[in-house]
Amino acid sequence: MNPVISESTCRNPGAALRNEWLETNGMGGYASSTILHCNTRKYHGLLVAALAEPAGRFTLLSKFEETLITRKGEIPLSCNLYPGVIHPDGYRHLYEFRIEEGPVSIYQAGDYTLSKSILMIQGENTVLVRYHLMQGSSPATLRLNPLLAFRRHHELKQEDAYLNPSLSSILQGFQIKPYQGLPSLFIQASRKPAVHADPNWYRHFEYSAEAERGYDHHEDCFCPGRLKIRLRPGEEVIVSASLKEQTNLTGAWEGEITLRKANARTAEAVARAAGDNDFTAPLPALIRSGYHFPIRTPGTGRATIIAGYPWFDDWGRDTLISLPGLTFYSGRPELGAEILKAVAPHERDGLIPNCFAADPAHHAYNSVDASLLYFWAVQQFLECTGDRETVRVHLWPVLKRILEKFMTGTRFDTTMTSDGLLHAGNRHTQLTWMDATSHGEPVTPRHGFAVDLNALWYNAIRFAGEFAKSLGETLPWPPDLATRIQKSFRNTFWIEEAGYLGDSFSDGTLDRSIRPNQIFAVSLHFSPLTKTQQKRVVEVVRRELFTPFGLRTLSPRDPAYRGRYEGDQPTRDAAYHQGTVWPWLLGPFGEAVLRVADDRKTAARDLAGTLRPLLEYSLTGPGLINVPEIFDGDAPQRPNGCPAQAWSSAELIRLFTLCARTISD
Repeated sequence: MNPVISESTCRNPGAALRNEWLETNGMGGYASSTILHCNTRKYHGLLVAALAEPAGRFTLLSKFEETLITRKGEIPLSCNLYPGVIHPDGYRHLYEFRIEEGPVSIYQAGDYTLSKSILMIQGENTVLVRYHLMQGSSPATLRLNPLLAFRRHHELKQEDAYLNPSLSSILQGFQIKPYQGLPSLFIQASRKPAVHADPNWYRHFEYSAEAERGYDHHEDCFCPGRLKIRLRPGEEVIVSASLKEQTNLTGAWEGEITLRKANARTAEAVARAAGDNDFTAPLPALIRSGYHFPIRTPGTGRATIIAGYPWFDDWGRDTLISLPGLTFYSGRPELGAEILKAVAPHERDGLIPNCFAADPAHHAYNSVDASLLYFWAVQQFLECTGDRETVRVHLWPVLKRILEKFMTGTRFDTTMTSDGLLHAGNRHTQLTWMDATSHGEPVTPRHGFAVDLNALWYNAIRFAGEFAKSLGETLPWPPDLATRIQKSFRNTFWIEEAGYLGDSFSDGTLDRSIRPNQIFAVSLHFSPLTKTQQKRVVEVVRRELFTPFGLRTLSPRDPAYRGRYEGDQPTRDAAYHQGTVWPWLLGPFGEAVLRVADDRKTAARDLAGTLRPLLEYSLTGPGLINVPEIFDGDAPQRPNGCPAQAWSSAELIRLFTLCARTISD
């Protein structure tokens, strides 16, 4: 199920510039742009490399400016946004865009047809672009002008006097090292090009998406010269941009294609194993899209998960929520186990890092739920693999340390109180997934006793008790602790007359806002609620928060509700968890729906049916098989935030697999 975008959209800049493609290299680097290859974000680029030193992601090659020169004249293939104008107007010749093993563009002008395909090599900071002159009345010359940025991908480049424009000849291309402290860039072709040094700055590129988000949005890029490659009809050339010199571009291309076809076969097999029904049809495409996010970090090779492209890094909470869908439910349990094991050494004082840094000394530990989600991820691992020995040897020790530290007290005022509940934070902290701040203060204060933290806490205590019993171990806390937590949980959060759970309890006051965090008290393996209470929670969440694109973060009937996520960053932050829809929450919601259903098969069919709009968006919408971070709370639910979010894809994969398995059982 590969997305195809037709001529009518391709040649309509207003529509085409909203469609974005993504290529990744398995180490955090990527290539991304719109289907017109017209960059609208500072994060777009043809080679955004993930580096170990200096650590981070750097936009090295912004794009190739491409022109096909024929005997009848020049055919521009590129287009760029400048203030008040699109130039050149290559979009007029874009006939079709589709996703195969990677993004493919088809250009038609007169009797010439040319295809452009893009792949990144896994495990390398290398991008390959294949140009195929499919047909034409005579030979033509492809002219490529590389546009360099050489800056961190969160920044913008402006013309400066420090750039070194010198080119060095290498095999069928050139090498350039514009700045000390950054790597050299090697640009080569599979057919010998004519290289012409002609240093020049292209000024005032305009990035419309950054303007909409209230950020600086103009950039200058440096062009060191141009390459010219002669092509006869039927011939092709592969052009690479890399941090190392390439010796066999055709072999590199064919090797990457072989790898991706093997991954596609794996995805098909995983989908078939889930059952033979309508719910398995979208799974292969969703699973393949999920391959973007698991990475091995540059330098260390640590297995982890990127939270989202193009601008997020690897975060503990996001990694653990995303891990089951992207590994256990995607046919890669060994990778999932490796990531779980890789997280364990970074635990400090019972806390899993909220944000991982290249230097472990700089990890940020401002998260409490990440540690408790570690238990959930281990439960998912056991459920999918049954591998208790891996848990016993590699994971059980850190799980016990987390519980010990939470019971005796650790950072951020995190401790178990006398009634067994978990207290965390103060009015200046944001330690749960609802962590937006504005002017230095939490937008949604949830300090004290948060309902999701305590549902996760109860689940962790119950799991630890059962796992310890299976090992013949005795844990150092009273045997009635889980029962005590369960009683305190109901007494603290349950609102009997309304049939739902309050969101947080602090300073003697229960926040009665209707939020999605209560769904974890139903979806987790161990619930502190009665069956009747579980059903009532699901009913309220469905009525107040459910949309086909995810769960709202606040009921529309609440005076604090914000139905649109738009404007500058402070305005967006104020709406981030005040009504904005999050697709990843469909995972716990769907699991809760199936858990309380009297007829699970019917519930699975109904659930999957109501999610059809999100599925159609994911497979054919502007994300091109990528699920965004968020949608607006108000209809029509516009996509927003990060264009490709790991936990959005992961939980959709997991939910559709659960539905498919339920139908097949």
